[in-house]
Amino acid sequence: MTIKHKPWPAQPTASAVDPFAALYPALAQVQPSLAELGPALAPMQVAAGTALFSENSPCRGFPLVLEGEVKVSRSSGDGRSLELYRVLPGELCLVSSACLFRTQPLSAHGVTTKASSLIMVPADIFRRWLETPTFRNEVLGLFAERMADLTSLVDAVAFHKLDRRLASALLGHGQQLAITHQTLADELGTVREIVTRLLRRFEREGWVTLGREQIQISNGAALRELAATLSG
Repeated sequence: MTIKHKPWPAQPTASAVDPFAALYPALAQVQPSLAELGPALAPMQVAAGTALFSENSPCRGFPLVLEGEVKVSRSSGDGRSLELYRVLPGELCLVSSACLFRTQPLSAHGVTTKASSLIMVPADIFRRWLETPTFRNEVLGLFAERMADLTSLVDAVAFHKLDRRLASALLGHGQQLAITHQTLADELGTVREIVTRLLRRFEREGWVTLGREQIQISNGAALRELAATLSG
């Protein structure tokens, strides 16, 4: 994929940087400003499917998207990919900022999903911008927002159908089960903490009563109803 740089005017005008200023108002007070940096931050024009950064590679800069969209994903050892989030115009990239904060390799990869226009802010400039309270607060606010999104994603991945499988595993053994959370976790191919969390949810719903290495079935009908959706 080819990345084309669209140069700033020889003497950058307000109109040349206005699109970024409108999308990223926190940049209004940063030093050095976009106008001062001029040619050092030439906008890039990239086609859909362009890899902007790769997992486990050094971070080349902090992307600011003017047009288009960047999909940020993580890869597994078996070749599967899990989308974490997308960066739209006016939004910031959590993975890039985390990498620059800690000077560590990137923990995910970013690919444009459509023709995009963006600038790549060098690491040293990004760190200087963090000295400006408005920009620093914007980045920290991003961490809070993205963390909430990623927590929801983790829940969705970790618990997808697992609650139904757990309900099914509890049935057919009578009302009283002498079993540990770890044993259930081993049977379900997950970790004890997740099983414990789900069992406590079941207990709050009034479906089970938990004791030491004991699980009392309180509402078998509810568990059967949940387990019945396993094949759905």
